[in-house]
Amino acid sequence: MSISKLIHEINLGSFQAIAKGITLVENQLPGHQELLRTISQNRRTKIIGFTGPPGAGKSSLINALLAQLAHSNKIAVLSIDPSSPFNLGALLGDRIRMNDFYLNPHVFIRSMASRGSLGGLCPSVIEVTELLKAAPFDYIFLETVGVGQSEIEISGLADTTVVVMVPEAGDEIQTMKAGVMEIADIFVVNKSDRSMADEFIKNLKILVHANHQEWEIPVLKSVATSGEGIQEIIRLIDLHANYTSNNTLKRSQLLCDKVFQLIQKKRMEKVNKEDLQRQLQHEMDSSNFNLFRFAEAWY
Repeated sequence: MSISKLIHEINLGSFQAIAKGITLVENQLPGHQELLRTISQNRRTKIIGFTGPPGAGKSSLINALLAQLAHSNKIAVLSIDPSSPFNLGALLGDRIRMNDFYLNPHVFIRSMASRGSLGGLCPSVIEVTELLKAAPFDYIFLETVGVGQSEIEISGLADTTVVVMVPEAGDEIQTMKAGVMEIADIFVVNKSDRSMADEFIKNLKILVHANHQEWEIPVLKSVATSGEGIQEIIRLIDLHANYTSNNTLKRSQLLCDKVFQLIQKKRMEKVNKEDLQRQLQHEMDSSNFNLFRFAEAWY
């Protein structure tokens, strides 16, 4: 299939064409650059990022949102999974966690491996997300690995970042404050039918209000397995996504973060870590070795 025909099929929403396009981009196969340079964006698509500690119920929450939204919306789900240390493929699978929607004609689901990325995402997530925006999706749900403070990368990619937590995370608030806690546009306390949930939510609201911003960050309760609180989460997601789309500064910041990451990645392409290590082993015991002079040779 030619690139122009592939783009046409993606624009029409063909899941087969979308999957083929993602494979081209993710593996940097011939034609992927032409594909990326030619695609056009669907500006009404909302990119919603879901992050938070492992076990918070991010996948369950997305399942509950799909159950409410999929009947009248087209939705793409990108699940970023931990990588196998042997082949860098995804360890977890979308067919296992979201199998209720695997055959749904309104829901496209793709697992992608983090491939060692410390940001909770994966190296080609910007390109894949922009590719999905060329298809007629209403929402793109992006679920991160859930690795802790380092996954703040998602805030530079998603229009709205939902941080999912559980009541037992009360002791973690202080240590998370400097990272994941500060990227939230919406907090969702999942599994809020558990004990101590109300106390945790109260403390979280105090923390949120202490860091006042133009957008007042809501703290919402949910029980994803029963659907409790899901409608309110959808309402706030739409409200914030519309807020972002009308905020020129916020939109320019998101685009700047994406372009910066693309430039950074492109400039690092020629730096091979194995070559770097081999040269270091050769030079590091020299009496005049200097770390900064060595690094400058690779700039």
